[in-house]
Amino acid sequence: MNPAFLITIDTEGDDIWSRSRRITTENARFLPRFQALCEEFGFKPTYLVNHEMASNDGFADFGRSVVRRGAGEIGLHVHPWNSPPFDGEARNDVPHVYLFEVPQELLRAKVETLTRLLEQRFEVRPRSHRAGRWGFDERVARLLADAGYVVDCSVTPGVSWRRHLGAPDGTGGTDYFGFPEEPYFLDLEDIRRAGESDLLEVPVTIRPNHPAPLRGLHHAAERRWLGKKLRGFLGSPFSWLRPNGKNLDEMLDVSDWAISRRAPVLEFMLHSSEFMPGGSPTFRTAEQIEILYSHLKTLFGRLARSVRGQTLSEFRAAWKPA
Repeated sequence: MNPAFLITIDTEGDDIWSRSRRITTENARFLPRFQALCEEFGFKPTYLVNHEMASNDGFADFGRSVVRRGAGEIGLHVHPWNSPPFDGEARNDVPHVYLFEVPQELLRAKVETLTRLLEQRFEVRPRSHRAGRWGFDERVARLLADAGYVVDCSVTPGVSWRRHLGAPDGTGGTDYFGFPEEPYFLDLEDIRRAGESDLLEVPVTIRPNHPAPLRGLHHAAERRWLGKKLRGFLGSPFSWLRPNGKNLDEMLDVSDWAISRRAPVLEFMLHSSEFMPGGSPTFRTAEQIEILYSHLKTLFGRLARSVRGQTLSEFRAAWKPA
């Protein structure tokens, strides 16, 4: 059977990276074009939705139409720094804390609140999840399982987020060095391992670019000056199935690599705001958006010959480990 192709979109406010105080959601107007492109090739995006986008009436209308037509899926994506409950107003110019840095009962309340909102707005209970800023751990996994989620896609195998602070007094993000590259049911006591839970982990498709010993050295040194030197000298240690406007050939190579090694699934990711000019640091102009779409058409056209489009939950329902 051909591998599945999962398109995962972190669906959130405009240019979250800027840390501007006010949160806007104009990028919702730009998603129908992307959805139409996906449907042209028989692909089904999973929109992993945070609070401000769930509250956008235009996106809610769009999302309900996608779900009703079976053309995509709505999943959960909590940005804990501005997802209720919280004190005061929703703001983006605050520390972008990780899920695992939130106290247990507050974290549970945030997940439950956004889950209810998604169910109300899109008339279907979400079953898929990706952690904001890739911040996933055992506590988050257990909470998701308790809440009825069946599939997560937060793991970026080999990639460490330790250099990226959440809470100012925290220790940074999750370190995914040594994590599996292929789907596995999570051990809720150790998310690095396969276990007996019903929560399936589907890692993002990421190809290592260096031999294992060099990757180990890079990982050991990543938070020191040597890590910065290695990145500057050797280039990125990983290639993602994620467009940046300059990496079409790299994405095609990653796709070929995954298919050649008989990967059961290829997982693509992007942010909803990256389809809007000025919605991200990567795609600032209308011309850059046109380049993005040109690259997507080429990538999707290549993949359509050898993959089958699914949502995260469809893949979870069909998954049978070897």
